[in-house]
Amino acid sequence: MAKYHILSLDGGGLRGLITVILLQRLNAVPGLKGWIKSVDLVAGTSTGGLLALAIAKGLDLQTLRDLYQDKGAKIFDDSWFDDVVDLGSIIGAQYNNRNLARELTHIIGNTILGDLPGRVLVTTFDLDNEDPDPQKRTWKPKLFHNIPGSDNDADTLAYKAALYTSAAPTYFPAVDGYVDGGVFANNPSMCALAQTQDSRNSQCPPLSEVVLLSVGTGTPLTYIKGKNLDWGLAQWAKPLISVMMDGVNGIADYQCKRILGSHYHRLAPKFPPGVVIPLDAVKRVPDMIDFANNLPLDDTVAWMKTQWI
Repeated sequence: MAKYHILSLDGGGLRGLITVILLQRLNAVPGLKGWIKSVDLVAGTSTGGLLALAIAKGLDLQTLRDLYQDKGAKIFDDSWFDDVVDLGSIIGAQYNNRNLARELTHIIGNTILGDLPGRVLVTTFDLDNEDPDPQKRTWKPKLFHNIPGSDNDADTLAYKAALYTSAAPTYFPAVDGYVDGGVFANNPSMCALAQTQDSRNSQCPPLSEVVLLSVGTGTPLTYIKGKNLDWGLAQWAKPLISVMMDGVNGIADYQCKRILGSHYHRLAPKFPPGVVIPLDAVKRVPDMIDFANNLPLDDTVAWMKTQWI
């Protein structure tokens, strides 16, 4: 039976380094070497979107690993002057995106989505569709992709799509009216699966042929104690983004599992109790490397050997 392979990559800022290392390890397993070249569609959100676009361009995983390890501190550079201007992030994003834009332009160039060798989908959120009809003007999710058909975004610059998908609210400013797709699909698995079934595509693979590997960036074992929390804006402000992102991760996992059954697998590593690694944790890079190198992959390898290959 022919197979249509989807690789889905979660958001998570610098924790994308964990994703890269996991992909490298899987790529080195006897019997799986070179599996990443068999991907028919790579989907990503935020840092996963950056990886997806780079993989679709054909960049090797070591180049992407070096980007996180060597350039992460520049991308998440919070100068004292910026803090003063933004009143410590109260009235402005914590980081500017100039260094990120520079690095993305360097590795992706001025390639448009339509010229990428591989098929790719990244999630973003459009804050204003600018529809001239007041009854239709609104914000909405937006999927940038280059799947052949009448509804693709082939003319969009790849590095721009990367900036759109990684513009995490409070961390980076919006870009051309777009923010991080993590606000609705930090795990883009279901978005990718649905897009392959869009009748506007020139060709849609049967669901029976789709196999999907979804990879997370590491999840803390987080919880909020209390049964009757009477919280307001001040109390919810800090945990709310994490609550939303973990929630959408879980529902996409549930949906894909119900639809694809054994043709779906999620590699979603959980940090040990008490370990939290923020998406901008530059000083925790060694911890991320150690975590990713020592994570057991037996279940994922077994699934790939039976379902992917």
